[in-house]
Amino acid sequence: MTDSSRSGRTDTARAGVRQVAERAGVSTQTVSRVINDHPHIRPETRERVLAAMAELDYRVNNAARTLGTRTTRTLGVIASDATLYGPAVGIAALETAARAADRWIATAYADAEDTASVVEAAGRLRAQGVDGIIVLAPHERSFDAVVAAHADVPVAALHAGEGYQRQREGAALAVAHLWELGHRRIAHLAGPADWLEARARIDGVREALAARGTTGPMWAGDWTAVTAAALAPDIAAAITRADGPSAVVAANDQMALGLIAGLREAGLDVPGDVSVIGFDDNPDAAFYRPSLTTVRIDLAGEARRVVAAVLGAPVVPSAPPVVVPRASAAAPRGMQHP
Repeated sequence: MTDSSRSGRTDTARAGVRQVAERAGVSTQTVSRVINDHPHIRPETRERVLAAMAELDYRVNNAARTLGTRTTRTLGVIASDATLYGPAVGIAALETAARAADRWIATAYADAEDTASVVEAAGRLRAQGVDGIIVLAPHERSFDAVVAAHADVPVAALHAGEGYQRQREGAALAVAHLWELGHRRIAHLAGPADWLEARARIDGVREALAARGTTGPMWAGDWTAVTAAALAPDIAAAITRADGPSAVVAANDQMALGLIAGLREAGLDVPGDVSVIGFDDNPDAAFYRPSLTTVRIDLAGEARRVVAAVLGAPVVPSAPPVVVPRASAAAPRGMQHP
C-alpha cells in the first residue's frame, strides 16, 4: 500500500486546507491562521492543526497562503554580478536566512552601475507583491533611489549599517595583522569606490593606517582577478622602490589571486618580496599558491540580520570578522628568520 493510499489520497489529489480542517475538526479560517502564524490561536488548536497537516502530508502553497492576508511571505533581492564570489554567496546566505524565517526570496538582477536598472528591478519585485526588498552589494546612489521610489515597503542593504561597520572592521584587522608581522608600508588594492562594501574596506584600511600615524598608496580595481593582474606591473614598480610598500591589502580574494599571479610575472615573490592579504575567505583561498591569508566575514550572520531588519523582527548582531592566517603574508624579508 502506498503512502497516498494510506492517507486516502492520490498523487494527483493532494490534501488542501479543507481536508486539513476536517481532519483537525476546525474551520478553514483557523487552518489559514495557523499557516500564517496568527498570534491568537490556542496552543492545543495549533498542535491539532499541525498534526493534521503532517498526517495528510499537506504542503503549503505560497500563493494560496496569501489569500486574506497582506503578505506574500516573500522577500525581494536585487543582485548585480552573481559571477563574483561575494554576490553569489550573498544570495545563498540570504536564501538560507529567509528560509529560516519561513520566507522565500525572489531575485531580480540589475546593472549595479545603472540606477534606473536597479529601480526597475525593484519595481519588478514589487509587482510580485514582495514584503520587503534587500539590495545586495549596492551602489549608494542606487540604494537611495530604491528607498525613495518604494517608500511603502521595507528596503535594506546587506552591507549597510552594521554590515558596513563589519566590513570596515575586517579591513582594519587586515592592516593590524600585517603591522604585527612587522610591515610599516602597507598599500591597498581597492574595489570600485561607489560600492558600499568597497568603500567600507577603503575606510577601514585608511583609518587603521592613520591610527598608526601613516598612510599608504591605493590602486582601484573592479573585484576581478583579471584587472588585478593588469595592475600588477604598476604595483610591482612601487614595491621595488626603496620606500615602496612591503604588503598589500586586496579588497577581495579574487583580486588577491590576480595580484599574486601578476607580481610573479613581474619577478616578485609572495611573501618573500611582498605580503598579500585578501578578503572574503572564499573556499579556494587555502589552495592558492601561496595559500592566501584573508579576512573572513560572518556573511550568514549578516544575512540573518538584514532579513530580520526587513521583517521588523529582533536583530541579532553578526559575529566580528577574523583574519585567517596562511602563507601569503609573512614578516618583511629583513625581519624573517634564516
